Amino acid sequence: MSLAITFIFCLIIARLLYVQTSWSSELKLRASDQWNREIPVIAARGNITDRNGVVLAGNRTTYSVFLRPNAVSNAEYTATVLSGIFNIDPNQLLERIKAGKVSEITVARQVDKQSVEKAISYGLSGVYYSRDNSRSYPYGDALCQVLGFTASDGLGIAGIEKYYNTVLSGADGEIVYSTDIVGNETEKSTVIYREAQAGDNIQLTIDIDIQLAAEEAMKSVYISSQAKAVSCVVLNPQNFDILAMVNYPSYDLNDVPRNDTETLNALTRNVLVSDIYEPGSTFKVVTAAANIEEYLRGNSKAFSNSYVFNSSRTRSVDSTKIKCWSDHSNGKHTNQTLATALNNSCNPCFTDIALSLGSETFYKYLQAFGFGNVTGLDFNGEALGMLVPQSVVRDCDLARIGFGQTVAVTGVQLACAVAAAVNGGNYYIPHLLKSIDSADGKSVSQNKAVLKNKVVSSEASHILAEMLEGVVTEGSGKHAYIEGYKVGGKTGTAQKYEDGHVAQGKYVSSFTGFFPANNPQYLALIIVDEPQGVYYGSTVAAPVAKQIFEDIISIKNIQPYE
Repeated sequence: MSLAITFIFCLIIARLLYVQTSWSSELKLRASDQWNREIPVIAARGNITDRNGVVLAGNRTTYSVFLRPNAVSNAEYTATVLSGIFNIDPNQLLERIKAGKVSEITVARQVDKQSVEKAISYGLSGVYYSRDNSRSYPYGDALCQVLGFTASDGLGIAGIEKYYNTVLSGADGEIVYSTDIVGNETEKSTVIYREAQAGDNIQLTIDIDIQLAAEEAMKSVYISSQAKAVSCVVLNPQNFDILAMVNYPSYDLNDVPRNDTETLNALTRNVLVSDIYEPGSTFKVVTAAANIEEYLRGNSKAFSNSYVFNSSRTRSVDSTKIKCWSDHSNGKHTNQTLATALNNSCNPCFTDIALSLGSETFYKYLQAFGFGNVTGLDFNGEALGMLVPQSVVRDCDLARIGFGQTVAVTGVQLACAVAAAVNGGNYYIPHLLKSIDSADGKSVSQNKAVLKNKVVSSEASHILAEMLEGVVTEGSGKHAYIEGYKVGGKTGTAQKYEDGHVAQGKYVSSFTGFFPANNPQYLALIIVDEPQGVYYGSTVAAPVAKQIFEDIISIKNIQPYE
């Protein structure tokens, strides 16, 4: 018997020692939670501005309302009053109050001052509030898929708001003061204030004036062509700063459709980054660049600029017949050099180039231009594109890749590839971030251009840019021509595929253009998905680029070429 009593006594002593050592920290926290009230001080989220300091995402003052269940004197009355003011379910709130499972309940977030003042007027015990911030987007739906949005707790959950959330968030503070056992403040309460640290401000490479001009142009073609969707990216070819990025249809960032998941996912998707498509003839820019560079290097398999291609409308490759979009009856596709083949967008000529260069050489350029890989843009969800592995590519595949089929790209991939082809051969990592500054205006970091690849020589690039200027002055891109300005570009019209087969009557119309052609400062890629009626890139997409370029000329007061 004495042994049993001794054993039980030892167990009790061991338990007490365990509680005092292992549970010490946790029990102190529990006691602190019972005898102290913490009111959060929400950190101001950093602003997002354009490259000129114009605020694209800012804050407006709102409030969060909290409740301590053990300090509520009348649960039913409290639940009824608060549910009426903040439009919440009274039964659910009452259940949470009576459950007593937590010391604090968040009643509502990001509510206006008038609602908080109304709640205060009822003198409800156990209810208190703190100031927080709600995101405000001055330009509504402009740049919506790029900026993204935040959750009710201020956490970035899409776009730039998500990608740079840790930079923008800052650190919350709190006000702590002692209370009695039911949560009422004591007479001699000691107040401790921990200041919130505001988030850093982000400056983007976006130019809001160019963005708004592009938005207007893309909305116009969306309506006039009755397209399924349209998108556009404008960048600076000299450093790959993203100046504008448009996806339409869009949504208002101040009224996010949070309750409709399907609509939310569709409208918030930045398709220029996350979706791929078959580019068609705009891809011929890359094929031409590879050929010119190889010829300059002395590769006998490359064609000279004066070489005249076979004028036949078709090519037979691996028992597959490849046709030109034109029937060649008008005589324009005879005596074609590389320059006139670009003007006419003649598929067989680019088939000849791809096959002559061969898979090893051609793939070297495809990889250098970034196809089959991400560009490295500072944005979530960037797609790789789709490129047949070199080890299994057939001649018929290689032939089609030469004119933009059997390859899929993102809009950003293609825009960057064309920019590198005409800017002197320099492939930079594209970027949306320009700089980061602290809340008090001090510089934290500057984002500089990073050269990723040298894709072709400056000589090859200059020759190509001149040829593409010819496409606009006398070829398929003439609807992008601007009197007094040197504009270059390339049109594209690609059939769409569904379930592995050509989707009849469905096309992607596109145009990639740049100016000044002899020293590119602006490049735009226009994509019109499933336009109705006329669907050629030359008539649907090229005029949109012209409109955007004319707006840029006006915005930046760019003088005509002399």
